[in-house]
Amino acid sequence: MIVCVAEKPSVGQYIAKVLGANQRHDGYFEGNGYQVTWTFGHLCSLLDPKDYNDQWKAWSLSSLPMIPTRFGIKVDDDKGVQKQFNIIRELIAQADEVINCGDAGQEGELIQRWVYQKAGCKCPVKRLWVSSLTEEAIAEGFRQLKDQDNYQHLYEAGLMRAIGDWLLGMNATRAYTVRYSKGVGRDRQVLSIGRVQTPTLALIVKRQAEIEHFVPRTYYELKTLYRDTLFTAQLPAEEGEYAINTLDEGQKLMMQAGSTPLTITSVEKKKGTEFAPKLFDLTSLQVECNKKFAFSADQTLKLIQSLYEKRITTYPRVDTTYLSEDIYPKVPATLRGIREQYPQVEPLLALRADGDKGSGSLPKSKKVFDNKKVTDHHAIIPTGQRPVGLTADEQKVFNLVALRFIAAFYPDCEVSNTTVLAEAGEIPFRVTGREVLKSGWRVVFETSEPRTPRDPGNPSEENDDSSEEAKSLPAFVKGEQGPHEPQLKEKTTTPPKYYTEATLLRAMETAGKTVDDEDLRDAMKENGIGRPSTRAAIIEKLYQRKYIVKERKTIKATPVGIELIHTIISPLLKSAELTGRWEKKLREIERGEYTARQFLDELKQMTTDVVRELKQNKAGLMCPVCRRGTIIRGRTRYGCSRWQLGCDYSEPFES
Repeated sequence: MIVCVAEKPSVGQYIAKVLGANQRHDGYFEGNGYQVTWTFGHLCSLLDPKDYNDQWKAWSLSSLPMIPTRFGIKVDDDKGVQKQFNIIRELIAQADEVINCGDAGQEGELIQRWVYQKAGCKCPVKRLWVSSLTEEAIAEGFRQLKDQDNYQHLYEAGLMRAIGDWLLGMNATRAYTVRYSKGVGRDRQVLSIGRVQTPTLALIVKRQAEIEHFVPRTYYELKTLYRDTLFTAQLPAEEGEYAINTLDEGQKLMMQAGSTPLTITSVEKKKGTEFAPKLFDLTSLQVECNKKFAFSADQTLKLIQSLYEKRITTYPRVDTTYLSEDIYPKVPATLRGIREQYPQVEPLLALRADGDKGSGSLPKSKKVFDNKKVTDHHAIIPTGQRPVGLTADEQKVFNLVALRFIAAFYPDCEVSNTTVLAEAGEIPFRVTGREVLKSGWRVVFETSEPRTPRDPGNPSEENDDSSEEAKSLPAFVKGEQGPHEPQLKEKTTTPPKYYTEATLLRAMETAGKTVDDEDLRDAMKENGIGRPSTRAAIIEKLYQRKYIVKERKTIKATPVGIELIHTIISPLLKSAELTGRWEKKLREIERGEYTARQFLDELKQMTTDVVRELKQNKAGLMCPVCRRGTIIRGRTRYGCSRWQLGCDYSEPFES
């Protein structure tokens, strides 16, 4: 008998149907030589500290760092989990072969492996790896099963992620709670510290401090109006300064510019190409949904996960915006599956996907199809199943995914970019303009409301940012001149903006660096903090722990969150950049370029360093003598802040 273990009951039901295992039992399906069962959530997890050592039951600095010699796992105590695990264990005990049908990603691999370990699996294990849950994709996946050993590096990366979170989270949370938390016993507030959540909170706190301490500056811009077109003066400025910093300076330049007619010195036109927006990975979809619909990252993840389970879209927990080349021949069928709701599909259906370069062939751009940019899964796209029976919010998300996919096969948008240079009173001026020559893919978004004959009361709210009006210029000629109207505009610098979930997700993706270019952002993803599949949960955790709050769309740190970040002395725990380097190593483990043993040794050393650093810094603790003052640091000793009032507590630094 072959036992298949799916990631959840609904997926198990799909797989059972494809395999012909139609006989229903308690906790599994059976038939045609298969038994199909399932996990749900995390059936297994790493042991708690108390499970390793009695001394680790109590929270104390003396017991830290807690570094188990060997990490162990346990089955969750929940009765429902225990029941399902026992069913899986009994099936595996009698199996000739097990097929891992878990979520096709790092976390899914770890969840399944732990279950097989606890169930004492001795038989061969194969791996099902699919990017969609359509009947065709599942059947094809079963024809291409691989040995579990092919995914060993993926498992090791997931294991090291879990161990890393345990080591730093458990040790740092206990250390900082024992040392700095207010209250005693059950009244003591736990200072929760996490490998990803704390750097994310630090980003929010830092941005908030920049806003609150921002001092506005006044500066001036010199512009001039000529033929109903506003030119801007191009004046040199030293680094960190503005070209015109005082009103007096600005007025002199304005008089100088107005002393002569404006002369056009150069007119340069360049034809350019605008490519269609990239296909969605999970983060970019969460960003877009937050901008357009104010959906939280967690809400978007749940919606796209639902679309995946309804077999409407492909696997969602991805970090690539590219498709593998084997998807190209399947594009026409996918387009036909969604043509009913999207009139933009019609022109594409007359094209072929045979790779011909002649007229009538479906485009195959490297900006869409690139095997080198695809690892485990490709970008999120429609599966070609008819999108019926969707909720209003699911329809919104699907519209975004579908329109991006359709636009990828339309012609490029052709534009003309014009730069006009001018001079007045020896002051250079400049203006730029842009004209759309051929709309190309923009047509997809200009007619973005899909046909919904079965539900006319639910039109799409799609309104792509890329449909902004083009700014065109009059026909200027080099050498022409005429009167103009100089203007001096007073400007005030503005503080940075509070994070929204959209901008916070981007900051997590780039380890806090501001990056607008999509290609550069793709290159930085390996150094981002967290994974696409976990970032929404991290943000939700910060909300739940009252470290951050949402005010309309903006995110603000609470006093508790701010105090926590100010309390943490270790840069390792707060640095998005350092955490990003850690994420990069986890990805290298996944590719077999870095060993799990090396990473584990680094983890242990980092944990030891964090605890040692805290133990050696006593500043801010309650005075052990008077119990009323706090310990402050002098040049060579620690002492009580109330020494002037008579407390004589003092001790030298620890070596």
